[in-house]
Amino acid sequence: MDYYYIWFSVIVFFYILIIYCYRLFSSKNNGLNNLVAILSLLFVFIHIFIFLVFMNQEDRLRPFMVPLWLLILSIPLLITCILILISSSFIYIYEKLSKKDLSTLGTQLERKKETWSKAKKDTHRKLNHVLIFLGLILIWYVGLFIAFDYTGSSVGMIPEENNMLLLYFRLITEPTSILEVLFSLGWFYYILFFFFYIFSLFLLANEFARKTDSVSFPFTFFTKIYLSEKEKQNYGSYLFFAIGQMFAAFTCPPMVFFTILGIGSISDLMTSQVGIRFGNSKILWNKKKTWEGSLAGMITTFIICLIFIGMPPYRDGKQPL
Repeated sequence: MDYYYIWFSVIVFFYILIIYCYRLFSSKNNGLNNLVAILSLLFVFIHIFIFLVFMNQEDRLRPFMVPLWLLILSIPLLITCILILISSSFIYIYEKLSKKDLSTLGTQLERKKETWSKAKKDTHRKLNHVLIFLGLILIWYVGLFIAFDYTGSSVGMIPEENNMLLLYFRLITEPTSILEVLFSLGWFYYILFFFFYIFSLFLLANEFARKTDSVSFPFTFFTKIYLSEKEKQNYGSYLFFAIGQMFAAFTCPPMVFFTILGIGSISDLMTSQVGIRFGNSKILWNKKKTWEGSLAGMITTFIICLIFIGMPPYRDGKQPL
């Protein structure tokens, strides 16, 4: 099992490097957001370590599950490094041979952005979040139909135990329960988490590359379109979105996660769009916000919660359980 210790060490090294780089490029002007993001990353990374250690102690998981987890966790890290190497090398060679600066492309995008309305800028910034939400919903329903066709049930789509904190507590107090805990979560739970795990790694690399001239990443030029002037000084809001959703995907069952994702994408977009287009009544304690936008956000949030979580169950039609 020597490969386990090698790959485990590789994963630990990269996680420590990510936290170090995050702190290195953080802006002191946005300390609270950066602190919450670092704590979220630490929570997820530490729990990944715990899972890997407990899994390696279970004989039934060593032949297949342990190597699978190591690969799924480490391959995105290696792909990110390869993308950085390829992108940095390409830009260096291109600029040396052509004597041109590729940053002019970003300047052209910025000039084009200046002609957009405030509503259009906001739509472009948040549309990706909405598309991710809709894409995962589509995957959920397609997977649900396939599961029902083949098995006649939704096993694998919804965890058997929805209280994740109890599962984690059980895992810490009963390390031998790792097998039951892993298989009680259902396969769709892992799709949600690993999607945002990869998404977060790519955005972290993108933001690190944007803040230094030493390396590059294939998607840094998109920041010229999506980031406001304030965000350019700190991390882009999409990075906090990605880290927050990775944390939510790790700690929440699918339906609760979909609620959080929907609020962070659909409700956020509705709040800003209604506020920009129809907002006239400024909130006294926050002049940048309007009552119309806030009301639209609250209504959208209520609808999303109703769809994915529903009303509290009642006993005898009187009191919630």
